[in-house]
Amino acid sequence: MKPVKLGLLGVGTVGASTALVLRNNAAEIARRAGRNIEIIQASRRNIGAGLPAGSGEIELVSDPFTVVNNPEVDIVIELIGSDDPALELVMRAIENGKHVVTANKALIALHGNQIFAAAQSRGVNVVFEAAVAGGIPIIKSIREGLSANHIESVAGIINGTGNFILSEMRDKGRDFDDVLAEAQALGYAEADPTFDVEGIDAAHKLCILSSIAFGIPLQFEAVYTEGISGVSSEDVVFAGQLGYRIKHLGVARRGDQGIEMRVHPTLIPEKRLIANVDGVMNAVLVQADKLGPSLYYGAGAGADPTASAVIADIIDVARTITTDAQNRVPHLAFQPDQIVDIPILPIAEIQTAYYLRMRVDDRPGVMAEITRIMGNNDISIEAILQKEPESGVTRATIIMLTQKIREQQMDDAIAAITELDVVHGKVHRIRVETLDGD
Repeated sequence: MKPVKLGLLGVGTVGASTALVLRNNAAEIARRAGRNIEIIQASRRNIGAGLPAGSGEIELVSDPFTVVNNPEVDIVIELIGSDDPALELVMRAIENGKHVVTANKALIALHGNQIFAAAQSRGVNVVFEAAVAGGIPIIKSIREGLSANHIESVAGIINGTGNFILSEMRDKGRDFDDVLAEAQALGYAEADPTFDVEGIDAAHKLCILSSIAFGIPLQFEAVYTEGISGVSSEDVVFAGQLGYRIKHLGVARRGDQGIEMRVHPTLIPEKRLIANVDGVMNAVLVQADKLGPSLYYGAGAGADPTASAVIADIIDVARTITTDAQNRVPHLAFQPDQIVDIPILPIAEIQTAYYLRMRVDDRPGVMAEITRIMGNNDISIEAILQKEPESGVTRATIIMLTQKIREQQMDDAIAAITELDVVHGKVHRIRVETLDGD
């Protein structure tokens, strides 16, 4: 059978690993795909850097449009990242009738609706397993393995950098800035770490997971996004004393009023499996009506794990390259005419429990004033922890855990508490998810 010919855009760490794995495991890959798969052309900005030793005879060019316009290329592998010029390149590849494999979560989250519509009209595939959770096959699991189920919720640790930082803060008592500097030195975080620590990277991924889980359009702008830069070592310690761990969690949940999509620091009971996912590892917990809860764990980044997912997608496309487009697995799990624009709940309408930390005057009556405000907003307190001040210090730290309420109730209560003369500084809030039904 005629070999499948690939064009590779980007020969960075993942691109280089993809080329080497395709070469080194060529026989095994061919056994699975039913035909040989080979890269015939690749592009990289610095053409002088060449290709990794042992990757075979691949023509190297500096202009990526040479690859997407090459009539010999069957599948374009996009590993450039970001959405410029990736979007233009992918759209040109589709226009040219080529299938696309990408690891680009920003591209899919921001432009996936446009890309998939174009691919549908041209009868080509665009696949993106490596865009979420690195080498963990979470896209395929939700899209295909759980296709008999009504997906109720997805909750995931889907950014390894943030998870590494929070793990180090808990295990070694270190401050956020100190651990962030180490993460940058180790290559886990970029020089500008905003996408990782402020939740944008995780929000891209959650947007994709939500679309596949619930059959809704990709809506990145609707994802509530909050980072971990405001989490203090104090919060980590207090959470532990209360039997919780803090994780940067992406949560997508279907309810009667609509769908929640949110990324934020979250207290999770320490007995939950997902609460014990540490370091740079990722994990996604899926609640389905027939299977129940299932947890997917593994490396969320790295050259070889990501290349593993990229090549799995290449094999899938190679298997179906001659199949009628109507009989392929849909891009977003549901048939295109079955994608439904279900309302996305604003953050003020979500319901969860809360952890609060506040600095107050250490004198009688303070707690009564705070609990009065809580009661006025119909907020029940689950637990209170007070850190006694050191000798000579006139202010104390109070920690509260609430029962589940609407976010708007908590917003109103925090606004009133902040106005009290006995409360000093910001009232720190972290949401709590027990995940007992997830």
